Amino acid sequence: MEQTLPVTSEQEPVQQATGVLKFLGHLISYVFHPLFIPTLVSAYLIYLHPYAFAGNSSLLKLQRLLSVFVNTAFIPGFAVFLMWRLKLIESIYLRTVKERIIPYAAAIIFYFWGWYVLSRQQEIPPMFVDFLQGSFFAVCGAWIVNINSKISMHTTAMGGLLAFMIIFSFTDDNASGLYLALAVLIAGLVGTARFLVSDHSKLEIVQGYVVGILAQVVAYFLN
Repeated sequence: MEQTLPVTSEQEPVQQATGVLKFLGHLISYVFHPLFIPTLVSAYLIYLHPYAFAGNSSLLKLQRLLSVFVNTAFIPGFAVFLMWRLKLIESIYLRTVKERIIPYAAAIIFYFWGWYVLSRQQEIPPMFVDFLQGSFFAVCGAWIVNINSKISMHTTAMGGLLAFMIIFSFTDDNASGLYLALAVLIAGLVGTARFLVSDHSKLEIVQGYVVGILAQVVAYFLN
C-alpha cells in the first residue's frame, strides 16, 4: 500500500511562501491591469508633469482623463463583460486565443477613437498624442500576434509603458528619472507576476514586451 507522507515543518514554509507569491502575483496583475495603463500614464501627464497641461482648468483636465478612461478601459472592459454574459466567450479572463479575437477587435475600435479624437485638438501635447497612438498600435499588434500565439496583454501594456517613459525621459527637459525608475520597477513586477500566476509561456510574455515597445517606438517616429 502507498502511504501518504505527512507535511513536515520544513515543507510548510515553502507552501506558505508559494501561496504568498501567488497572492502578490494576482494582486499586481489586477492593480496594473493592461486596461488601466493608458489612464495611469494620462494621469501622470495631466496632473504630475509641470507643463504638459498647465493651461488647462481642473475641469478640462478631468474631462481629458475621463475621455481616456472611458475609451481605453471602461468600454473595452464592459464589452468583454457583455460578451461573457451573452456567452460569446467562455471566460471573462480570455484564457484562449479564440476568446481574445472579438475583444481585441472591440478594443482596437475604441483605442483608435480615443487617440483620434484627442489628436484633432491642437492644444493637446504631442507627447500625449504619441502615447495614445502607440497604445492603439500595441492593441493592433497584439491582435495580429494573437492569431498564432496567446500573447500576454499585461506585458504588452508594460512594454508600452516602459518604452514611452524611456523616450519621454530623453526628449522632455522636465521629465523625472524617478518616474522612469518606477516604470522599470512596475514592468518588472508585472512580468514576474505573469510568470507566477498565468498560463502564459515565456515566449508569450516576452512577445508582449516586444510588441508594446515597438508600438511606442513606431508612434514616436511617425510624429
